[in-house]
Amino acid sequence: MAGLTLDTGALIAIERRNRRMMLIWDVAVHDGAVITVPSVVVAEWWRGQRGPVARTLERAVVEPVAVALARTAGEALAALGLGGAHTIDAIVMASAARRGDIVYTSDFDDLSRLATYFPTVRVLTV
Repeated sequence: MAGLTLDTGALIAIERRNRRMMLIWDVAVHDGAVITVPSVVVAEWWRGQRGPVARTLERAVVEPVAVALARTAGEALAALGLGGAHTIDAIVMASAARRGDIVYTSDFDDLSRLATYFPTVRVLTV
């Protein structure tokens, strides 16, 4: 199984026990897939979660945003003429592109647009 990169919408789906996302999560964990969550996604999602939802991150690799990753995301934004409102999405896609991951999102349209810059990334909806 390919690795997974999750955006904020995917974490919210897990938090809400969305059936599809829970199945994806369970299969990924069972198969030993690497699940990555960029640190900016944690910042956008985290509101003091507790219990099982908070432990979601224990099963994931929380990736810091290093300069190289930030630059790649910025280059994608510039190439596609997107503004700062898409920064976290661009970081998610740049992160996934490093590994050839599948991205799970609730924001399919915006991430699909970014996928034109990151053609190795497959974007799927939660």
